[in-house]
Amino acid sequence: MQQLRSQAKIQLPNLADRSAWGQLWMQWVAIVMVINLALVAFNSSYLTLRDLYWHYWPALVEHYDPIKGVQPYPSTVHYLNTVDDLERQVAQTGLQSPQTQAVLQDLRSQSAALMDENPFLIANKMASFAKFKRQIRQYTDTVSTQAAFERFWTADFLAIAGWSQSREWIDAELRPLLATNYYRIANETGLFVDRFWLIDIYFVFFFAVEMVGRAVLVSRRVAEINWLDALVRRWYDWLLLIPVWRWLRILPTVVRVHQSRLVNMERFLAQATHEPAAYLADRVSKFLLVRLVNQTQTSVQSGALIKALIEPEPHTAVGEADKLGRLSDRLIQLIIYKAMPTIQPNLEGLLRHSLRESLQQSDLYQGMQIIPGISTLPKGAAEQLADYLAAAACDVLVNAYEDEQGRQLFDQLSQDFRYALTQELKDEGARNDIQQLLGDWLEELKLNYLEQAAEVNPEDTLSEAEALQEKVTAKKTENSSANAPG
Repeated sequence: MQQLRSQAKIQLPNLADRSAWGQLWMQWVAIVMVINLALVAFNSSYLTLRDLYWHYWPALVEHYDPIKGVQPYPSTVHYLNTVDDLERQVAQTGLQSPQTQAVLQDLRSQSAALMDENPFLIANKMASFAKFKRQIRQYTDTVSTQAAFERFWTADFLAIAGWSQSREWIDAELRPLLATNYYRIANETGLFVDRFWLIDIYFVFFFAVEMVGRAVLVSRRVAEINWLDALVRRWYDWLLLIPVWRWLRILPTVVRVHQSRLVNMERFLAQATHEPAAYLADRVSKFLLVRLVNQTQTSVQSGALIKALIEPEPHTAVGEADKLGRLSDRLIQLIIYKAMPTIQPNLEGLLRHSLRESLQQSDLYQGMQIIPGISTLPKGAAEQLADYLAAAACDVLVNAYEDEQGRQLFDQLSQDFRYALTQELKDEGARNDIQQLLGDWLEELKLNYLEQAAEVNPEDTLSEAEALQEKVTAKKTENSSANAPG
């Protein structure tokens, strides 16, 4: 015995350790799911925020553009390279040299081509294109964009505006708009290339292994569930494996974070689902009640309910076959052994009153009043006779029920009662009356419930249920703290 106790003391920490390790594993999986969801959100918003990344985190754009199949637009890249050539040529030969004039002519031609081509259209950067044209018009104080470029890329304008100031304006205003423009590579099917799966595949593989391992573990712990059933029960985890609509992974991620207790999201989930859950529960409860009452009314009005009581059809039995007989026997036992001894004083009082009234009203008693001492007979005799009959009634019922012949008489009485009730229910008039009364009562029940439900705010009911749940949770916490060692 001492050895068994020692073994038990050794095993308990192991169980606790396994539980702790299981909790840590759930939290680790939840963290991985949160990281994957963050990457999915980053990938989905990358193109929208690419300009912001280009300004503050250019290294990220350099490494992630190939993942999204993003490449600089050739026309805008060539345009910026020509601007760089202009800066070098001006530094070498000045604004008025023939070499500089040739570069400026090239820039005027490229500007006209950009206006006709609209290189911002593929990247869906029409706002940038509009800003690009607006900036050059404002700087040159020209109404037409084409005329603005024709004027800007001239040696005379750059000399009047100042070459240094113009170069700073180009680098601050025009260059960022052109440098952030891009186009995306399309695959054989005509869809844009997105190589995010190269990153996501590791997470998908991890989630798949974890799901299968969890399903196998559940199937081993619960014999009634196989691993396929376990996978189906957690259907929302399959969203982690779908390569499209990855934003749906928010559902299993929120569930796992909540289950792992990494973050207590009970209040968030309660508030997020409060109003929909309240009105949905109200509608479901009304539907269930009306459906149940309607089906019951149909059974009553068609006579199927009474027919089932009179002539029960064959059905699949659960437990004992003769449930009605067993129930009758149990009720008789309760009446004889429990109820009768309890009501014996009341029975004695009732018998005294009945016997006294019966004796006083009998002709024999009226004729015997002339005999001395007879006037006190009813009271004493009635009390003694009532006590005797009350005690005898309990004893007789107990003895008769325990006796074999008495048991048979009780059984015969029960059978005769059921037979008599069945025969009465077979009467068409009585059956129609019962069906009509039951149908009216069910209709009243349905209408009254719907009227009362319309006066009650379902949100108040849900709030009351949540308050009760909080009390239960607080009580469990107090009991756990009270029972904790130390």
